[in-house]
Amino acid sequence: MRSLLQWVLVAVGALMAAGTALSFSRSPHWLVRGWDFPRAQIAALAGASAALYSAIFFEGRAWEWAWLAAAALAVAWQCVKIRPFTRLARVHVKRAAPGELRERADAAFRLLICNVRMENRERERFLRAVRRHDPDVVLALETDEGWVRDLEPLRRTYPHTVLQPQDNYYGMALYSRLPLVEPRVRFLVQDDIPSVHTGVELRSGDRLTLHGLHPRPPEPLRDQDSTPRDAELVLVGREIGDGPARPTVVAGDLNDVAWSPTSELFLRLSGLLDPRVGRGMFNSYNAGNPLFRFPLDHVFHSADWELVRLERLESVGSDHFPILAELLYCPAARAEQPAMPEEPGDREDAEERIEKEVEAARTGDDRPGRE
Repeated sequence: MRSLLQWVLVAVGALMAAGTALSFSRSPHWLVRGWDFPRAQIAALAGASAALYSAIFFEGRAWEWAWLAAAALAVAWQCVKIRPFTRLARVHVKRAAPGELRERADAAFRLLICNVRMENRERERFLRAVRRHDPDVVLALETDEGWVRDLEPLRRTYPHTVLQPQDNYYGMALYSRLPLVEPRVRFLVQDDIPSVHTGVELRSGDRLTLHGLHPRPPEPLRDQDSTPRDAELVLVGREIGDGPARPTVVAGDLNDVAWSPTSELFLRLSGLLDPRVGRGMFNSYNAGNPLFRFPLDHVFHSADWELVRLERLESVGSDHFPILAELLYCPAARAEQPAMPEEPGDREDAEERIEKEVEAARTGDDRPGRE
């Protein structure tokens, strides 16, 4: 039993170190990109295995030193990646002062997003959450015809809608009490993956641009890589960054974590900010497994917003928790909240990801599980 424990610890530490090294690869394969997600778990497992081995089995042999060094480097790198999403980092987005919020309440915007899970039958729980938190705009993802039918009561208080029900886990439903301006459903990368793009008129008369996204994830069951997801994110990021500066919010289940290379590239290309930086991870998936959760549901925004409120809400029966974000439009904040600057090679990286998707779509490799 002692020998078995020894080699289990060695195997766990080695696997965590190997996964960490693999995450440096630019490959879109799911086996590579999957290591972007559980960085906190990788750090915990690598650190625990190294600590236990050192306390029980360590004899100073050369391979043990090498193994411990690899485990320690894995822990250090993972901590570097997740540190921005802890209280140890400086916030990127200012907190709106209570007095400012009272004076300019008509310039505030409250958004609730949730991947409701298409098979989830607890629709009333979601409706109760909407009533309780009273957002201005609701973005529900994975909505099929049944979900849209059961969410019909929302239209009494949210008369402005964009409804794109689908039975392939990528349907969308947007409900707004604020007027929508030129709302559109676009299929940016794949003909069965919609996204919602619309202007939203605040009570103050100011107008923001809202992009609702839910790209296809990398996952092993269908041997799906991250190519279509990455292409959709960089397309939207580039479109925002190259367009005129205007109040902008991007929200949805991006099937990517906040600290991944693709999310970081998206933020640099778009010039948007992540209000979680310096505040926490706000892990939204998996609602059913507290040990295996990641921040998959995101609200990014331009630098002319201050944060009023950011919360992960109570479970609504889905495998995702809803996320509630309340922002205050404040043009002066742009000077105090600099976006992440583009880095050399970002444009080439983005173009390469888009070209990979174009080629994959041509050959059918972007959806290997499709019959």
